[in-house]
Order: sequence, then C-alpha cells, then structure tokens
Amino acid sequence: MVVDELRIRPIAIALIRRGDDVLAAEFYDPTRDVTFCRPLGGGIEFGESAEDALRREFDEEIGAELTDVRLLGVLESRFHGFDRPGHEIVFVFAAELADASLYDRDPVAPVADDDTVAAWHPISRFADGSVPLYPDGALDLLQ
Repeated sequence: MVVDELRIRPIAIALIRRGDDVLAAEFYDPTRDVTFCRPLGGGIEFGESAEDALRREFDEEIGAELTDVRLLGVLESRFHGFDRPGHEIVFVFAAELADASLYDRDPVAPVADDDTVAAWHPISRFADGSVPLYPDGALDLLQ
C-alpha cells in the first residue's frame, strides 16, 4: 500500500468479524520498521457511493460478495507510511461475507492489489497494541 500523490483520498473499508477475529491484510513498512494490519477495501471513484465502492473492492481484491453491509462511522486518517504522508476520509462498514466457506479459510485469499493475503487476525492482537490496526479509530468501531 503506497500513497501515490498528495491529496485527500476517500476510501471504504469493511470490518468483517469471525467471532473474536477480524478480516484484514497484514503489511510491513520498512521505512518505519513496523508491521500493521488494515481491513480490506479501497478507493471510492467519482460518482460511486461508498457502499458500492466497498462491494466493488471486495470483488476485485478477493472475489468476494458482501451482505448485511452497514455503515459504522467515518474516520479521518492522517498518517505517514512508506516514507510518504497520507490523508484519507474512511467510510467504515460492518459486513458479512456471502460465501460462508470463507469463514473457514485462513488465509482467506490473496489480495489482488497489495501482494498480501486476507486473513483472520485476533482482535486481541490489536487491543493489546502488539500490532496496529489502521486506520486509527477502526478498533474502537470494531468493539
């Protein structure tokens, strides 16, 4: 995940739970020597609703369809990662995976855009601070 240019980027992500786990991709930022996780989702295109963008991104990233999509909140995320500043407006949704078999897989699937995999991560891993869950505030919306 690399920020391409200096602009505010609107994105939509989903917090999908499996009991005490959440679906996320894990990244390593060598410029800060930090491993972190981020829920799946991505950019909102001009004229597209945040929910439509979320559904499109899940289809593109892991070939999954979503059900029971509901907005949890909107976060403003200003960060520095991969040696660049970033600024996002993040629509955070709760959702379910339409294919119930995905809840039994771990990892769930490779993520098309990011050279990583979507996997189930224990929420406790984020709550105890051992690995950050970005964007900041997502953990609060998860609980």
